[in-house]
Amino acid sequence: MKINKIIETCLYAENLEEAEHFYTTILKLTKVTGEEGRHIFFKCGKGMLLIFNPNHTKNNQTNVNGDMIPLHGSKGNGHIAFAVEDYHTWKEWLQKNDVEIESVVTWPNGAESTYFRDPAGNSLEFVEEDIWNLT
Repeated sequence: MKINKIIETCLYAENLEEAEHFYTTILKLTKVTGEEGRHIFFKCGKGMLLIFNPNHTKNNQTNVNGDMIPLHGSKGNGHIAFAVEDYHTWKEWLQKNDVEIESVVTWPNGAESTYFRDPAGNSLEFVEEDIWNLT
């Protein structure tokens, strides 16, 4: 038995309208679905990025087809790294769109990553594809 990949991951944001604008406009992700005040789901490569409002998901029970989704939420800033093609073009895109670059790191294998924040304060990272030498 083995785990093959992460199919979805999530971050939390109280202001979903602001998050939706950022993720569709700046990160160019495609919105798949959403529920006002609860969540927005985006296609990200072959996986999904889920943005939940923790004020809803920690306190209000949700059911899908009669099955319970466990309550969940998070305090503080989350983190996610996006492997991107044309890494330097994305870095320039962030600067052109006035997204503050918090840090640029060159890793021991020579791969580079750029850290920045979404409007909710989550730490986001663009990385070159081979950062973990998985390709």
